Amino acid sequence: MALEGFFLWFILFWVVVLAGSFAIGGFFMFRKFLKQMPKEDGKSDMDWEEYYVEKTIHLWGEDDKELLNELVQPVPDLFRPVAKQKIAGRIGELVLNENAKSVEQEHIIRGYILATPKRDHKFLRKKLAEMQIDVGPYENLFEK
Repeated sequence: MALEGFFLWFILFWVVVLAGSFAIGGFFMFRKFLKQMPKEDGKSDMDWEEYYVEKTIHLWGEDDKELLNELVQPVPDLFRPVAKQKIAGRIGELVLNENAKSVEQEHIIRGYILATPKRDHKFLRKKLAEMQIDVGPYENLFEK
């Protein structure tokens, strides 16, 4: 029984689609695995994010949480919780390093800039412009 014609191409198409799906899924799972790997200090990147969020959760006001939620609106729904966790971890790190008494708008914007890749900064600039927040004090962070 030899595969011929339409059925052969149908099977080959699905083999390629499945192999591609497995490769894409494997790539993202591997990235998540690497974030869970402990560094020299014995904690992974995700452990540090959780640590900073837990240590600073009581410093967040309702307005601060709303601002963070507003800033992550351009992130697709599927990735939004992960992005919020990463950004909140960076904000928590800034707050703890500065021994701040509460999370301020400045910490949120700085943490967002530092936690996100450069390609996402144009969305942040647009969002801050909509919210009428001056980005001037943060220009040096956008260039890093």
